Amino acid sequence: MTAAGLGLRLEPGPRAPFEQIREGITAQVAAGSLLVGTRLPAVRTLAEELGVAPGTVARAYKELEAAGIVETRGRAGTVVSGGVDSVEHELQLAAGAYAARARALGATPERALQVAAAALRGPD
Repeated sequence: MTAAGLGLRLEPGPRAPFEQIREGITAQVAAGSLLVGTRLPAVRTLAEELGVAPGTVARAYKELEAAGIVETRGRAGTVVSGGVDSVEHELQLAAGAYAARARALGATPERALQVAAAALRGPD
């Protein structure tokens, strides 16, 4: 499997590369594009393909493992282990963090939902 096979492409901007990798893999698991047991690229291989340091990919994989989305099997590599439950948990954590930030900024629930919906649709 390659970065392209994972649907990963890093975008310049405020989001750190490890976050983009983690979010991209999580999204692929949630969409059913990466099934349980699918082997992910080796850290060094994916790092080279994406043009980042191996530590960046390793951090993303570590966070995915902590969330229960993947597991590392030593020489057998990193494989998808989680399903909807792990992704759902990660999604709930992200939504909670967004809601707290929106409240801190004084946004109404309606406005926060509008902004979130626009962000999910992506750039026009």
